Amino acid sequence: MLLAEMLDFLKFIKAKYRQEMLEVSLLSESSLQKDWLLPEEDEAWQDL
Repeated sequence: MLLAEMLDFLKFIKAKYRQEMLEVSLLSESSLQKDWLLPEEDEAWQDL
């Protein structure tokens, strides 16, 4: 019984971690997208 509860808890923690990583990725993408559209970004990448 204790092992089953521990396994359930670990699965819960893993799922929560994955959800948090997904949220961070989505928020980062949105933030980077805004920066990418700035004229300064075009200028910075112009010589590459």
